[in-house]
Amino acid sequence: MTVTDRRGLKLSNATPACAQALDEALDDALAFRGDPIARIDAVLAEHPDFVMGHVFRAGLLTQAMETRIYRTMVDSLAKAEALWDRANDRERAHIRAVRAWIEGDFHGAVQRWEAGLVDHPHDLLAMALIHLTDVLLGDVVGQRDCVARAFPLWDESIPGYEFVLGFYSFGLEENNAYSRAEEAGRQALALRPDHPYAIHAVAHVMEMQGRQLGGVHFMNQRRDVWAESHFRNHLWWHLSLFHLDLGRTDEVLSIYDNHLRGSGVAGEKYEELDSAALLWRLNLVGVDVGRRWADLADKWEPSAADTLYAFNDVHAMMAFVGDNRTDAQCRLLTANERYLEHAGDANAAMSREIGLPFCKALQAFAAGDYRACVDRLLPVRYMTHRLGGSHAQRDIIAWTLLEAALRAGDGNLGLALANERCQLKPSSPQNWRLVARAHVLRGDQERARRAWARAESPLAA
Repeated sequence: MTVTDRRGLKLSNATPACAQALDEALDDALAFRGDPIARIDAVLAEHPDFVMGHVFRAGLLTQAMETRIYRTMVDSLAKAEALWDRANDRERAHIRAVRAWIEGDFHGAVQRWEAGLVDHPHDLLAMALIHLTDVLLGDVVGQRDCVARAFPLWDESIPGYEFVLGFYSFGLEENNAYSRAEEAGRQALALRPDHPYAIHAVAHVMEMQGRQLGGVHFMNQRRDVWAESHFRNHLWWHLSLFHLDLGRTDEVLSIYDNHLRGSGVAGEKYEELDSAALLWRLNLVGVDVGRRWADLADKWEPSAADTLYAFNDVHAMMAFVGDNRTDAQCRLLTANERYLEHAGDANAAMSREIGLPFCKALQAFAAGDYRACVDRLLPVRYMTHRLGGSHAQRDIIAWTLLEAALRAGDGNLGLALANERCQLKPSSPQNWRLVARAHVLRGDQERARRAWARAESPLAA
């Protein structure tokens, strides 16, 4: 008997119960709900030769980017590889991809998943892993085009179409196709209102376009939908960005304290990333966050020497410099420098080109050596996509550079960088505040006055 998933893809060594569990686990994973790993583990306990069960488990774990997950991922892959002779071509493409990932060849993993998706355009797991990995790697075009290759072969009759729309929405947004991105995101939400990734994609559109008031309304209108999902931390972070641009720092601190600030020493790096990124932005606008840095640094310190993912490292450094933990800073930098002496994996390039320079720039900024911070960041300001993440996340680098220039007293550079931001998002009050400060440094009080006036309105354009 041939067993398939709900999109008609064949599954080796599977029963109908295996297929149903796999479909449900994938749905849970892409909807950021439940425990997809536990769901597939229950099936594998009864059917240990279910190839796609092991493949799904290993593939999903690649996205954690945490050292504590690594051994579990390796074990899952080993079990899948042991079933190689019983696997079909699609399953083997997945196995090859995860093997490349474990060997540090993240780009090679994407290529292997892509090869499988070309032959099986309804492989939703492959599409998800390609898209999400491209986000991790900062492959902006890939985030869009991995979906575009298969998109015409999908429609509402195929289960999971809402997830494809969500991926495409975000890929389009990251490539500045804002109108099409919002259309795809809202279509995904029409099909599935509780789709956190689609909510996230539309929020990104609004963030990039400077639609702060609309963004607050959009997020609050759907808060009951997303506030219980596993993606809630990141969505709270997005809501906080709209408030921050409007100068509502009390709202931002309230979001941090009630929704982002976890208790104890946790291991969820995605939550800690959002927390660090938000506190650093508050630091850039001069808000004293008190003990919050110390609590967050406690969470980051156990992974100070991980060197697994440069994006994690720079956020760890924010916490360490925020709390003035010089020993932790030293451990992070030393571990990265030693790692770069011999490493040749994809993360090594990310760390060498952006991660380490940004970590050292953060250290200089916290020490008040703003000129050194500028000198480290200015040469790499147009290469930051190589760190991974989204435009909205990486904006913290450009903002740190600009703030350092202003604090160093360099009004000309500060104005040039602030002008760049205002041309991209002229409705941002925060951007006009930066322009005004630069004019003050240059002694141009009239232009500073006009910029302050623009900053006072959320409809600055």
